[in-house]
Amino acid sequence: MYARLSRWLGLGPQLTESQRQRLDAWRGLPQLPLKLAGSRCVVVDVETSGLNLSKDRLISIGAVAVLNGKIDLGDSFYVVLQQQTASDRQNILVHGIGGGAQTAGVPAADALLSFLEYLRRDPLIAFHVEFDKTMIRRAIAGYLGFSFDHSWLDLAYLMPALNPGVRCRSLDDWASRFSIANESRHNALADAQVTAQLFQVAMVQAGEKRIADLAGLYDLEKAQRWVDSVG
Repeated sequence: MYARLSRWLGLGPQLTESQRQRLDAWRGLPQLPLKLAGSRCVVVDVETSGLNLSKDRLISIGAVAVLNGKIDLGDSFYVVLQQQTASDRQNILVHGIGGGAQTAGVPAADALLSFLEYLRRDPLIAFHVEFDKTMIRRAIAGYLGFSFDHSWLDLAYLMPALNPGVRCRSLDDWASRFSIANESRHNALADAQVTAQLFQVAMVQAGEKRIADLAGLYDLEKAQRWVDSVG
């Protein structure tokens, strides 16, 4: 509520000196080359209080790193952002984060700073990027006071581009096609791990097409978006 009121009054979020220093340190990190070989990519998923991009709240972030094509489970991230009021019962039944866990979560500004520190300047990967991207950007704008302009790659478009003629639409569809198991659906970290395995498939397929950098994957995604828009 305070972050929302501050935005209305044009005050912006009130960060502590320590929080400002953490944010400045992250913003000063260098942008890394976008080579696939040797690169660290961060695959992310979120859970929210609902599906309304303008009104619902970010509840949790789960992420896992893919380093040089391999998932590093030791390099993973999960946080529940502290909520003033818990989401409704139907929403809790979806993601399984109870009311007590929500109200006892990590204060939002610190949770988001921890996510940025984990991410560094590495590219973000997600399935249906616009939802995750919008929810994270809204939260960062509200609690940290800046526009989170970062590189994202959307597997929802990349996978059809790499697998023309395959009729899969959802993350579950693609996971089933490549025999990727997910025993904790709608847990942000578990879904990020499934998406990371799908990204591994995409990297192998991209290699077979002699695509050696993320720029080539971004080009494929862009082309698929255009195909879908005119299809």
